[in-house]
Amino acid sequence: MILDTDFFKIEPQNFAPQAGNILIAEPFSQDIYFRRSIVFLTEHNKNGSIGFILNKPVGATMSDLLSDFPTYFDAQLSIGGPVDTDKIYYIHTLGNLLPHSMRIIDNLYWGGDFFALKNMIRSGTIKPNQVRFFIGYSGWRPTQLETEISNFYWVISNLESEKIISFEKSIWRNTLSKMGKKYRSWVNTPESPIFN
Repeated sequence: MILDTDFFKIEPQNFAPQAGNILIAEPFSQDIYFRRSIVFLTEHNKNGSIGFILNKPVGATMSDLLSDFPTYFDAQLSIGGPVDTDKIYYIHTLGNLLPHSMRIIDNLYWGGDFFALKNMIRSGTIKPNQVRFFIGYSGWRPTQLETEISNFYWVISNLESEKIISFEKSIWRNTLSKMGKKYRSWVNTPESPIFN
């Protein structure tokens, strides 16, 4: 009997990543940040790529990190990636209500005036489910992400903006479950292939 040793290999993808895509990590990644992760790409161009990991929550709140942040605003806080882990980043659905925001897809935006954001929170203008905060971000040098994709490290896909803005711990598993038989098989695979 001949075994299919490429069973877990990502199928070739004939399109380039772009802002608004998600990147789904292959199941055996040993990277502490990206293991079984989904990354939302907010920027992809000739200068490189930027994104935020959607399924790595931290056991802290924004007010734990920033003394002047409203304690009653219970927005999700996650690890965004290994770059600039001493800074806070955010995506939101506020659009032009938040000055200097950058539209990514549909009604999802990245960044904007942080002081204005805090004032909107204090005034009750926005709700916690309209913004997600991240510690650090995921970044790639020019052509680095394309190289990783060609080496079958990531599956490129898309996700509804509602799923991106609302934290879902099982998003890696749930997204793969809807992507066909090959990728559904990843869901029940142990993180190390020697454990079965």
